[in-house]
Amino acid sequence: MTKPTVTPMMEQYLGIKEANPGALLFYRMGDFYEMFFEDAVDAAAALDIALTKRGKHLDQDIPMCGVPVHAAEGYLLTLIRKGFRVAIAEQMEDPAEAKKRGSKSVVKRDVVRLVTPGTLTEESLLEARRHNFLAAWADVRDSGALAWVDISTGEFRVMACPLTRLGPELARLAPREVLASDAKADDCAEIVSDMRAALTPIARASFDSQSAEKRLCALYSISSLDAFGTFSRAEIAAMGAIVDYLDITQKGKLPLLRPPIHEESGASVQIDAATRRNLELTQALSGGREGSLLSAIDRTVTAGGARLLERRISAPSRNLPQIHMRHDCVRFMLEQGRLSEDLRASLKRCPDMDRALSRLALDRGGPRDMAAIR
Repeated sequence: MTKPTVTPMMEQYLGIKEANPGALLFYRMGDFYEMFFEDAVDAAAALDIALTKRGKHLDQDIPMCGVPVHAAEGYLLTLIRKGFRVAIAEQMEDPAEAKKRGSKSVVKRDVVRLVTPGTLTEESLLEARRHNFLAAWADVRDSGALAWVDISTGEFRVMACPLTRLGPELARLAPREVLASDAKADDCAEIVSDMRAALTPIARASFDSQSAEKRLCALYSISSLDAFGTFSRAEIAAMGAIVDYLDITQKGKLPLLRPPIHEESGASVQIDAATRRNLELTQALSGGREGSLLSAIDRTVTAGGARLLERRISAPSRNLPQIHMRHDCVRFMLEQGRLSEDLRASLKRCPDMDRALSRLALDRGGPRDMAAIR
């Protein structure tokens, strides 16, 4: 039987696509990211762009669509909001170099990043005044844990969290994406769906607590996690799964991840998902922020301050000394009107320091360069 002929370019495309299942493939061709086959059909419908065709494969027309590289971020945001994951394949060499190998040679291409709802880093794709959390839920010997990270700021936290508490905690954090072991994904699928987050099942090996501990120690260049606190095996598994997933999606170029902070479940007021919705703490029943408690009291002048206020409203403290301290700070600023005005005027000129530091660390090579940034 004669083997169907495939052009070198299409052979390369199919190989990259096979290596990145479950994601739309943005295949760089000059000034455009092109998509083919089912990816093109799905993307054209989601983006409301023209669906064309290019050549044939197995005697069938090859559907094709594309987006300009210079405008790709807007299209990416639309796709991510509609639940897609996108693998970005860039040209890894100058086309002139490929021509030196012969007229039929194809420019080397490879995926440089896998864009998912919880791994956005582009400033234009993020809401400045809200966190963009990626969470992971682990279950080790009937002990559950939830870890979460905002890779745009480096905030990294973990807490004990049995399955019965997962819904309320996800409602508090509002993560964009939740990781779970492919063996446990069905257990939490309905809960994650109710929170309108994307559920991403990953291999059980990513949640192996022993491997996870080694992964975390290597990430921070330490010999033991004891310096950061005491963590259960489930908590280590959840944190390790996040690091492994980021390594996969960022193709080894890890963003800044600050040392993990252990949260105690009893440190804040526990609010179930239904009560949280009806109280409209950070989101109105209509779905937007307008009309919520947060929108009514938010007078912050920096993006970092807005994110902090949202965290505190979402998780009211139960620590009385901490509550008194916050009240004292507010009282002091109210009494010092001139100082308050000068401070607000200065803060208005400040950039988003958390996200700026995170981008700087990424440019310098990742979490291990935190000391240089400080």
